[in-house]
Amino acid sequence: MSHLVLVRHGHVEGIQPERFRGRRDVPLTDEGRRQAEATARCIASRWRPAILYTSPLKRCVQTAREIARACGIETAVSEELNDFDYGTWTWRLHSEIRTEWPELFERWLRAPHLVRFPEGEALQDLIARTADVVRMVVERHPADTIVIVGHDSGMRAILLQLLDQPISAYWRLSQEPCAINEARVHGHDARVIGINETRHLARD
Repeated sequence: MSHLVLVRHGHVEGIQPERFRGRRDVPLTDEGRRQAEATARCIASRWRPAILYTSPLKRCVQTAREIARACGIETAVSEELNDFDYGTWTWRLHSEIRTEWPELFERWLRAPHLVRFPEGEALQDLIARTADVVRMVVERHPADTIVIVGHDSGMRAILLQLLDQPISAYWRLSQEPCAINEARVHGHDARVIGINETRHLARD
């Protein structure tokens, strides 16, 4: 049985006011670094991971580094865990896009599975990428605990698949900075144990 510990990266610039961060390679803020340290302590105290896979972007690599150090494990970078490619919307404020692209922005909020970002990805692309990651992890580590550090979008995509939910349900899942999700995969059976857990941050 593969035991998956799914972690969103810590706080970054662009969360408030909200931007389409995507592939913009922003580092963790001071708050984000504190969150990463608290998350690392939590994971090290609860589990004994065999390895950690992370998105190549700084905010995930920095979060992963704290977890790997606390757990004494190696990290592997996976390009498939990269954030959503928002194309020409990257690093634009949501308020700006709402004004300039009102119909497409509204569709993104109400029917995300029907949107392809200008010069960017569609949700189906993200689902396919993250599905490859989960498949690879389960095949390589059929009896291990594995940490996966990624983005809000990627964590939602993985959880939708593990929960066997339609991609149109994308917005029904929340992912706070440094939230922990937990799942177990055995053969064709996937069980999600925890979603968007942040209690470890409150104790920091």
